[in-house]
Amino acid sequence: MDQDLKDQVKQSLWQHLHVLTEEIGDRSIYKYHKLKKAADYIISYLSDLGYKVETQKYNFMDKELTNIIGTPLSKTTKNYIICAHYDTVTGSPGADDNGSSIAVILELARLIKEFNIIKIPVKFVAFTAEEPPLFATQYMGSRVYAKRAKEKKERIDGVICLEMVGYYTNEEKSQKFPFPLQFFGYPQTGNFIGVIGNRRSKDVVEKIVSAFKLNPALPVVSLTVPGDGYLLYQVRLSDHASFWDKGFKAVMITDTAFYRNPYYHTHKDRLETLNLTMMAELVKSLMYFFIREGEDVKTSINLW
Repeated sequence: MDQDLKDQVKQSLWQHLHVLTEEIGDRSIYKYHKLKKAADYIISYLSDLGYKVETQKYNFMDKELTNIIGTPLSKTTKNYIICAHYDTVTGSPGADDNGSSIAVILELARLIKEFNIIKIPVKFVAFTAEEPPLFATQYMGSRVYAKRAKEKKERIDGVICLEMVGYYTNEEKSQKFPFPLQFFGYPQTGNFIGVIGNRRSKDVVEKIVSAFKLNPALPVVSLTVPGDGYLLYQVRLSDHASFWDKGFKAVMITDTAFYRNPYYHTHKDRLETLNLTMMAELVKSLMYFFIREGEDVKTSINLW
C-alpha cells in the first residue's frame, strides 16, 4: 500500500467531514435534531464496520444525550480509549472543532478492520456535550463517562483524546502559546501535532511520542504538566481533563486550537480550511501507536 492508500484515507476523511460539517452542520445542543443526526451517523458507521456499538444515555432537562462506544469483538489484556466530542458550539459547522477528530477516529477504526489487525486494545468513543453551555458541568459527556468508569472500576490503560487535529500552516509565527510556554523553545510555526498529558500520564505521552516519531511527515511536540493541569488551565479545555479528575491516565492530541486556528468557534470553521494530508498522517501515526501496543502477531504493516 502506498500513495493509493493515502489518497483513500484522505477521501474518507473528506467524506466524514462533508457529512458532519456540510450535510449536518451546527451540532450544538441548541440544534438537538442535528446533534442526534451526528450521533446516528457515528453509530451507523462503526456498526457497519463490525464493531460492537453501545450507547451511554443520560438526560439534560428535556433532552436525551448520547455517548457512543465502539468496541472490537476480540478481547485484549490492555484497554485504551481513543475519544473525541462530536458536538459543536452554536453557529459553527465545527470542521476543526471537532469534526476533524471524529473523522480521524472513524478512519482509524476502518483501517484497523481493513488490515485485519485483531488484537488492538482500543475502544472508539464519541462524546456529546463537550461545548458550552455544558462544558465543565456534570452533564458534559466525558464527565458522565469518566464518573461511571470510576464507579465500575473499569480498567483503562490510557485515554487518548483528540481535540481539533486538522489545522496546519507553514506561516512563520503562526503558533502561539499560553504564558509562559512561549519562553520554553517550542516551535513558532503551526505545522506540528501536540501531545499533552499530566505527570500521571507521562508514560502514555512517551509511548505516543515514540510511535509518532516513526512518521517524520507529522512533527510532534509534547508537554507534561503537574497535577491535573490547574496551574496551566488552558491545557484542561477538553475531555481528557474529565479523566484526569477521576485519576485515569489521559492525554490530549491537538493542533492547539485557538493558539493556531483563527477560525476557532466561528462560522468560518469549515472543511476547506483543514489540511487533509496532515490529518491522514495523524491516522498513520496513531496506527503505529496502536500496533505497538497491540497483541497481534502482525507487528508492522505497509502504509505509505
